[in-house]
Amino acid sequence: MKITLNRINDDFLFECSNEQGNSILLDNTTLPGAKGVSPMQSVLMAVAGCSGIDVVSILKKQRQTITDFKAEVEGERVQVDEAKPFKSIKVKFFLEGEIDPKKAKKAAELSFEKYCSVSKTLEPNVEISYEVSVNGVVV
Repeated sequence: MKITLNRINDDFLFECSNEQGNSILLDNTTLPGAKGVSPMQSVLMAVAGCSGIDVVSILKKQRQTITDFKAEVEGERVQVDEAKPFKSIKVKFFLEGEIDPKKAKKAAELSFEKYCSVSKTLEPNVEISYEVSVNGVVV
């Protein structure tokens, strides 16, 4: 796996591309007019994407019909010397469709305990928790 980062303005805007040519913009979001996400926001996005892929994949294999899928991820940071790493991350999944709530909860559990490489990379330094809602009901 390889990522390429290129600076694309005179400040802090970078384009990060993967080997397939897909890219995201990273920027210093503490400055006005930022055109990308901060590196720390991209970590939260990676947790959401990784676990989201797992949950959808598991539920599809179980022939569950997902008509809508969203996630919200919040990270709490703590000062450590000059850095502010994440102390904890909470992921909330919102699923709609013909989905067995027990299967949805189990899919999230499997993602965080077994499959999600991003959250596994952050362990044991970051406490990661999750919540699952199916058709508006927390399970």
